Amino acid sequence: MTVSTNPATTAEATPEGQTPAERARALRDTLGQFTTGVTVVTTVDSSGEPVGMTVNSFNSVSLDPALILWSIDRSALSYGAFTQGERFAVHVLKGDQQHVSNLFAGRGADKFGQVKWHAGPGGIPQLDGCAALFHCRRVQNIDGGDHTILLGEVVEFTAAGGDPLVFHCGRYRALAGE
Repeated sequence: MTVSTNPATTAEATPEGQTPAERARALRDTLGQFTTGVTVVTTVDSSGEPVGMTVNSFNSVSLDPALILWSIDRSALSYGAFTQGERFAVHVLKGDQQHVSNLFAGRGADKFGQVKWHAGPGGIPQLDGCAALFHCRRVQNIDGGDHTILLGEVVEFTAAGGDPLVFHCGRYRALAGE
């Protein structure tokens, strides 16, 4: 299915009778064709409690200065903690950490009580056993429609390596062999 976002061609390319919900689902399915890595981003809220969520919108921006970005839905329960906090950490999950991704994708559970972690720089929660870790200082929030894009300066990073956890077409996947 081809769906155009150009207003001049939308009527031609969009099937007759497609509801906004159907169009949104079609867009989500199409975006799902792009394979992404899976991360968990952590911070602390205004009372110092650990906060974390699964994110696949992580991306590098610049090496000099060292900048990364990720986006958060404006309706996320942890929105204020991330968009107002000074620091956050991005954890690149390994292929055997699907349970961590699922845990931090959910709402309400005692997430940090179910994983091994410790306080990293600035007291930011640092999950153990990840493929890579980036401690960042939030430098800018950028309006991105129903999301806010967080731009972070990488202040510390480590790489343990290992096969990453990847997501494609709504499912976790393994990397193909060489």
